[in-house]
Amino acid sequence: FGTNPDKCITTHPIVFGAVGGLLKRAGADVYYGDSPAIGSCERHVRRAQLEQPANALGIKLADFNTGRAVTHKKAHLSKHFVIANGVLDSDGLVSLPKLKSHPLTRLTGAIKNQFGCIPGILKYEQHVKMPDPYDFSAMLVDINMFIRPRLCVMDGIMAMEGNGPRNGVPKNLGVLLFSNDPVALDSIACKIVGLDPECCPPLSAGEKAGLGTYHYDRIEVVGERVEKLIDTNFDVIRTPPMSSKGSRARVFLRNRLSQRPVIDTKACSRCGTCVNICPVDPKAVDWTIDDKSRPPVHRYGECIRCYCCQESCPDGAISARDTVLGRLFQKANIVNRI
Repeated sequence: FGTNPDKCITTHPIVFGAVGGLLKRAGADVYYGDSPAIGSCERHVRRAQLEQPANALGIKLADFNTGRAVTHKKAHLSKHFVIANGVLDSDGLVSLPKLKSHPLTRLTGAIKNQFGCIPGILKYEQHVKMPDPYDFSAMLVDINMFIRPRLCVMDGIMAMEGNGPRNGVPKNLGVLLFSNDPVALDSIACKIVGLDPECCPPLSAGEKAGLGTYHYDRIEVVGERVEKLIDTNFDVIRTPPMSSKGSRARVFLRNRLSQRPVIDTKACSRCGTCVNICPVDPKAVDWTIDDKSRPPVHRYGECIRCYCCQESCPDGAISARDTVLGRLFQKANIVNRI
């Protein structure tokens, strides 16, 4: 979502320009882009202030608004995708993730960044197909295994904590992370924010698929010692998500233990973005009897905990919050054993 870089939603234009300049000086023909869920790529890159450094370097915008169907025969879970034409037409991808908190995957970084290679609203179809957070993470890994980004550069100079990935709080971590292993990169990001990588499903799924490794003792770190950079006060969910697979009793428990999206009625502008973006049918968040004068209401029995509403809210009025039962189970350390 394109907005002022100071909000730390997207990679900063200075980082974007620096990487683009290095690639140009290395002799590469460079294009850029990303696929927002709502609106065109062109509109959001202008808002994110990426257009100016791109124009200064002569870097053209690639087609991320449309895509083509592809088959990934070696995929572990998802063998069919629609990938943006700009990605398919290129010889290689350099990925520029932002270090941010996320209610579904705990952190969104190098692995999840390739989700932006799926055009627009098609991303939300994946949420419906993969409501389980571990299946969703395996799908992200399959995308990475197909695309195989050549290099990932994570902007953690000013990261985002709290109600990420769009409405969180900027956090000064002062780091840039580079790797051709997106799993290792995300693992080091976890270590810097004091988060157990086992809490982030894309990491274990990535290692299982052969995308990379998340075990710290197997990662060679060059540069500043990671131990000097750790910030255990980083606001992030520090428990692994619950799987939604299994018996009805397990699904029943997950709906009552997992964090749920909650609307702050005072902050809500009643724009209806959350209603429009909700991928399930019937809607898990909707107007009450078509009354748009009041904030929408969640129906948690229908909610798959994709947090699309929380992520897309332009007012920051939706946050993921613990249920009362969930807090009690966490104190007793029961959630992790279910």
